[in-house]
Amino acid sequence: MSFESLGLAPALLRALAEQGYAEPTPIQAAAIPVVLEGGDLLAAAQTGTGKTAAFSLPLLQHLSTAGATQTRRPRALVLTPTRELAAQVHDNLRDYGKHLRISSTTIFGGVSMGPQMQALRRGVDIVIATPGRLIDHMQQRSIDLSGVEVLVLDEADRMLDMGFLPALKRILAALPRQRQTLLFSATFAPPIKALALQFMHQPREVSVTPPNTVATTVTHHVHPVDAANKRDLLLHVLAQDSRRQTLVFSRTKHGADKLVRYLETAGMRAAAIHGNKSQNARTRALSDFKSGRITVLVATDIAARGIDIDQLPIVINYDLPMVAEDYVHRIGRTGRAGADGMAVSLVSHEEAGLLRDIRKLLKQDIAVSEVPGFEPSHPLRTDANAPKPVQGQRQPRQARPQGSHRPHNNNHAHGSERPAEGNRKRRRQRRPAAKA
Repeated sequence: MSFESLGLAPALLRALAEQGYAEPTPIQAAAIPVVLEGGDLLAAAQTGTGKTAAFSLPLLQHLSTAGATQTRRPRALVLTPTRELAAQVHDNLRDYGKHLRISSTTIFGGVSMGPQMQALRRGVDIVIATPGRLIDHMQQRSIDLSGVEVLVLDEADRMLDMGFLPALKRILAALPRQRQTLLFSATFAPPIKALALQFMHQPREVSVTPPNTVATTVTHHVHPVDAANKRDLLLHVLAQDSRRQTLVFSRTKHGADKLVRYLETAGMRAAAIHGNKSQNARTRALSDFKSGRITVLVATDIAARGIDIDQLPIVINYDLPMVAEDYVHRIGRTGRAGADGMAVSLVSHEEAGLLRDIRKLLKQDIAVSEVPGFEPSHPLRTDANAPKPVQGQRQPRQARPQGSHRPHNNNHAHGSERPAEGNRKRRRQRRPAAKA
């Protein structure tokens, strides 16, 4: 199948050819014709499957063929859970629509609202936003959503995990009832189905990837190690190829910062990216990583989705995620588009239960190999009695991984972080409606 056979406009086909796109991925082949027909779509697609193009291409075609309006109101709204994903979607829209006269802008927290207001006053066709900052603009009356023809919810499951459901309902109430709605999610979990029933009209369903599957091009490795020796083992693994770009996942923000300081002291070029960093710092760290100015990016699970890095060879789990599904999202950063990838996990005795859960989820075994010089003092058990860290409970001091602290509370369940703009908004949403 070719992109031409999907019915895309010549300007889009030209842009795709310039981007090196040869043929559509399964999600693109399944979703694009449905979206072009104008109906609502409920699509299940894992990260790295090309889902952004699956909604961006028909969205651009709709806006270009429907003709320009005389108002400066946005005609399409794309909602994403994180700032990084919003920026990525915006970049992709500009690349795909480079031969069309379609304007777009991003709206997210961590930066001044001033430039965003100026862009909205000038008028844009597409707004890509995180829910919290979009609510800010709605309260300031700097955005008019009454002209939205197409709504896209990208990574809807992640938005629900991050507690954005009240914000989503508020945004949906401000949109026209007559619109096309596209919802993309990693799974069709019951909460996603319930959300879809509330605001979608007879949506078509497309699912091209079984839930919680990983690319077959990714190889998995587990190195058992005592928690106190994790940092040294990480440095040992990184030193095997100091020029190789590596994404390292830490469970906590504080732990990520401590790891970066440790790696920099050892001569590594590293940076951290997490929810406590300013948007400028996060953007700079990601840009430096993509350009090769730094070789190690230490991230919390906010980076598990929404960071698009071409040909990333390796992902290292310094800490295993508290929820097995997040392992899939983390390693989805490597082994993309058919390229080979490697997922390495440094697992202490206390994390054996988490490893057991990951194996059970993936329905496959993961090779466990000790690294000479870093043999653990306790064997790594993955049976039913394997220990498992408990959220909200402090680990014994001698067993706690270097650079970690008390696990997140329930507001940060599933190892995820809320964008900074979401915290203030949730406090507002708990107030009586008359005071909102």
